[in-house]
Amino acid sequence: MIDLNFFVEIIPTLLSGLPLTLQLASLSIAIGFVFALLLALAQQGNHRMLVWPIRAFVAVFRGTPLLVQIFLIYYGLGQFRPTLQAVGLWWLFREPYWCAIIALSLNTAAYGSEILRGAIQGVPRGLVEAASAFGMTRIQILRLVVLPLALRQAIPSYSNEIILMVKGTSLASIVTLMEVTGIAQGLISQTYRAVEVFVAAGAIYLTINFTIISALNALETWLTPYRVRAGNMTGA
Repeated sequence: MIDLNFFVEIIPTLLSGLPLTLQLASLSIAIGFVFALLLALAQQGNHRMLVWPIRAFVAVFRGTPLLVQIFLIYYGLGQFRPTLQAVGLWWLFREPYWCAIIALSLNTAAYGSEILRGAIQGVPRGLVEAASAFGMTRIQILRLVVLPLALRQAIPSYSNEIILMVKGTSLASIVTLMEVTGIAQGLISQTYRAVEVFVAAGAIYLTINFTIISALNALETWLTPYRVRAGNMTGA
């Protein structure tokens, strides 16, 4: 039987790891989005020397588990410590926090770049030609026409990636970071009450993701009010 009193008692302890969880998620999502947008834009051209390395990067990070990527960055790069010290980067890769951020950011950048690339290519060609006919430069077309439309279209798919990245932060516990999952593992080793601890941790992640989904749905509704009107008209 689940001990409800114990369940309630461990919630504050688990919540102490929530700031680190949110920090890992928000920072990696922000960094990953910037890289994803740059990679998506770079693939719009026909420069094979630029496109193929990007596609190789995307294939590697989409085709391998996030757990393996964290292990390789945190433990694997330690084999190259003298080189990293020589170039002044050892301070970065010796810290589990930054290794987790790097792994999470690169992973979400790979997935996000494909989402954004598809959204950019989904912008109607006629709109681009119309903007060009009005005398807009390529930068203006990109900034005022293509990106606003593409980002609106990408919100539903990118929402899923954000949720996956929040859940992916739980893997940071394998490199000694005491976020929600790390604290949960510590509680289990002390109390041997795995069910209550993991149910409580799962409830915290569920609450975070539900909040994010609600916020993103509200953002999508605000940015695409015409869809709401069309839905109301169809329902009527």
